Amino acid sequence: MIRTPSNIVLIGMPGSGKSAIGVILAKMASMDFIDTDSLIRMSAGRTLQDIVDKDGHMALRRVEEQVLLDVDYQHHVIATGGSAVYSEAGMEHLKEIGAIVFLHVDLDTLKSRIHDYETRGLAKAPNQTLEDLFNERAALYTRYADVTVECAGLEQEEVCSAILAELRQRKLYP
Repeated sequence: MIRTPSNIVLIGMPGSGKSAIGVILAKMASMDFIDTDSLIRMSAGRTLQDIVDKDGHMALRRVEEQVLLDVDYQHHVIATGGSAVYSEAGMEHLKEIGAIVFLHVDLDTLKSRIHDYETRGLAKAPNQTLEDLFNERAALYTRYADVTVECAGLEQEEVCSAILAELRQRKLYP
């Protein structure tokens, strides 16, 4: 079945550039932009790190799932948190309203980009390394992605162009 969803949903690891690329992509595609991490902060009235510190990473995942299920936008680029893929219900909802794009970035690049891993507000188990998280989430990103864009060696605008080209090729974007 060919569907033409009205949103583009970005998934990927922390540090993959979902928010930065999302803003540029939204401009290139003449769409609005929303970041679900911002929606979580507004919904909870706290930072992601505060939720993790006080209530644990599973509490952050529960709040995130509810935010994902409440997302009801049209013609938006939606940057999700890296842990969105833990919510099957949330991801199925996002698939109904948009094309899912996995921004694949290799582990070494992520390590070079993330300098605040322990204080970034990630939905990760205590003592879970970035490598552990990368390995744990890889299959989930692939499972939900309509399109995977290899970001290695590309500038942000090039990633955006690649996203739009892939979506057009697959008839997931006009």
